[in-house]
Amino acid sequence: MPGETSQTLDRGLRVLDVLAASPDGLTMTELAARMEVNRTIVHRLVTTLEARALVRRDADGRLRVGLGVLRLGAAVQPVLRDLAVPVLRELAEAVGCTAHLTVVDGEEALALAVVEPSWTDFHVGYRVGSRHPLGQGAAGKAILLGRAADPTPYVLTVGELQSGARGLAAPVLGVPGLEASVGIVTVDPGLDAEAVGPQVERAAAELAERLS
Repeated sequence: MPGETSQTLDRGLRVLDVLAASPDGLTMTELAARMEVNRTIVHRLVTTLEARALVRRDADGRLRVGLGVLRLGAAVQPVLRDLAVPVLRELAEAVGCTAHLTVVDGEEALALAVVEPSWTDFHVGYRVGSRHPLGQGAAGKAILLGRAADPTPYVLTVGELQSGARGLAAPVLGVPGLEASVGIVTVDPGLDAEAVGPQVERAAAELAERLS
């Protein structure tokens, strides 16, 4: 039998979920309607979350996710990075390409962890903290792929972020609250996507399993 849960806490978390999915913000009335909860209850929840900077109210009264969530997200990133590095190291050594974990940060893709192969004479340098639009490059496109109802296993791009560079990435699926991809980048024109693609896909699945 599942343990008892806190209805108030559950509703507060739902407030954050609903606002996170509403980039244009919501009025108090709209939020109450989305949650199907009495407006008075929602008002109390929002007031509490505002005090913790987890919700903010614009000058026009619309509610949005507050900057306090950045503090929580920053605390999670080192844990995610530690779990990802062994998976990325195995992938980089297996395919001889730089491997990376990329996560969503607003409308951008953020490189959270990078591992370079140890045995190659030449490989692509990829900096932790690198950013690019979600719709550009294999890593971002793989994240968008993960939002599809029936995503394909991986995506391959050529020269979208750097001339001559080839990227291949697969979405990390099945981890609630996480939008991410595992990928590789190389300048080798002979990259065999049919051979490397399934390895990248397996790495993404292994990381998802570690995070579950």
